[in-house]
Amino acid sequence: MQNNTFSTLFVGQNLIKLKEVDSTNNYLKELLSKSEPLPEGTAIMADNQFAGRGQQNSVWQTEIGKNISASIYLKPSSLALNKQFYLNMAVSLAVSEALSHFIPQGIKIKWPNDMYYLDKKLGGILIENTLTGSSIKSSVIGIGLNINQEDFAEDISHKATSVFRILHREVQLEVIMEKLFVFMEKYYLILKSGKFSILHDIYLERLYNFGINGFYKQGGEVFEGIIDGVEKNGQLLMNVGGTQKLFNFKEIEFTHTK
Repeated sequence: MQNNTFSTLFVGQNLIKLKEVDSTNNYLKELLSKSEPLPEGTAIMADNQFAGRGQQNSVWQTEIGKNISASIYLKPSSLALNKQFYLNMAVSLAVSEALSHFIPQGIKIKWPNDMYYLDKKLGGILIENTLTGSSIKSSVIGIGLNINQEDFAEDISHKATSVFRILHREVQLEVIMEKLFVFMEKYYLILKSGKFSILHDIYLERLYNFGINGFYKQGGEVFEGIIDGVEKNGQLLMNVGGTQKLFNFKEIEFTHTK
């Protein structure tokens, strides 16, 4: 463990750097299960994460030392369960704003919390909450971002990108992590102060395909729709042929063609 001089009050001040780990989320959860309490804002950063996970156990692949594989410990204990998607919004906004510091145009949040540059994936977020009663006791925020990776597996190369591919130069991981910590604290404090409408409005501003016609796939069938909004429980509100429909996570896929 080491204390840092990041320009934050607590996020990233206790940073644990690892050479290799199965998953930074797993490592952080294991630390939390031990008796010694961790300070809120504790962050784990690994050079190599060999079993990183995305939403619903999809696999996150990353080159050693090239990308950001990190987890942050937060305690949004006053956040009710029926408002937990606002935590998702706050985290997504923090990551998108950190990336936008280096890439001023083109960064979007693909619902619910993937990071996109134009039509290609830059990274993703996995939030794992521990519940107590009707509120969240603690949250482990996993963040995976393609930073300095040049090449991707053939099956994903056409739909993935990295900061290096966009800027045509390397960026120090620690420099991006510092911005991540700064903006994570900013949006987390907005969340803690109960300013949910602010998070919701900015989230929609940065939402990929918001308000425009797009193609989506459900059960193998492609349809056209326009994203109209996001409910407080995280459901996607979409206009499909003049009818408003709600979709849950993983219920539909984004696609670019019929």
